[in-house]
Amino acid sequence: MTTETITAAAAGTWQLGDLTVNRMSFGAMRLPMTDRDSALAVLRRAVDLGVNHIDTAAFYFTDLLSANELINTALRPYPEDLVITTKVGPGRDPSGEFYSARPDQLRGQVEENLRQLGRDHLDVVNFRLGKELDRGTGPLADHFGALAELRQAGLIRHLGISNIEPGHLAEAQAIAPVVCVQNQYGLGVRREDDELLRLCGEQQIAFVPFFAVAHTQFAGTEAREDAVATVAKAHGVTPAQIRLAWTLHQGTHVLAIPGTGNPAHLEENIAAGGLRLTPEELAQLDPIQ
Repeated sequence: MTTETITAAAAGTWQLGDLTVNRMSFGAMRLPMTDRDSALAVLRRAVDLGVNHIDTAAFYFTDLLSANELINTALRPYPEDLVITTKVGPGRDPSGEFYSARPDQLRGQVEENLRQLGRDHLDVVNFRLGKELDRGTGPLADHFGALAELRQAGLIRHLGISNIEPGHLAEAQAIAPVVCVQNQYGLGVRREDDELLRLCGEQQIAFVPFFAVAHTQFAGTEAREDAVATVAKAHGVTPAQIRLAWTLHQGTHVLAIPGTGNPAHLEENIAAGGLRLTPEELAQLDPIQ
């Protein structure tokens, strides 16, 4: 399988509210962990290959590099069809220490993303749940309600939610429309979210897995790894590409946001959007738990 001519459009499209994106997208988390020139080159190449949805956050930074600043430098002025999704809730102080935002701190996080990206509004903002809801910073309704107010004020176009349980989706939907859910999910990883994935499909909400390309700590059973390797060999691709393809086969509402600082890996990831797994191959991969 060649990768040179395959673009992000091969995976098909989905709607984030009124915004059309290619389902094969790009995650910016790893960009600050590479060198600056490579990161800028990967971002520009991603857009050249049809990526029009980038997932980022203001807390994606190292001592030297910031994902948002890299996106701003590489891509501004932004293509008209480029959708940038960011997330708030967790934050990091200048020393890099994480903190959990109170509802009254979310505006500051939104404004920081606006400043770093050089935008007058954010296309999509995910509120990421986490331990902050166990530390006296208020219930989900307070946080999501604060973001809904910023949406009404025009700082945010659409809202999403991340790291959730199914009940959280209904709670958020009662406050404002949710266009995407971002949870950890992949072949053999957090498969308890199969039901949440189905629920999102029924409601026409994008399901956006992170860690869809499982690393060694999420590798799963030896039998599953053997099955992935067998299917990869049959297609002449890497196991990581099969994992991405499997994820996209879970529903037309599923987006992929693999990240990399390596141009060759970028092209492999995007090429995975053009893979078509047979029902027999999906059965070979899926029942191995």
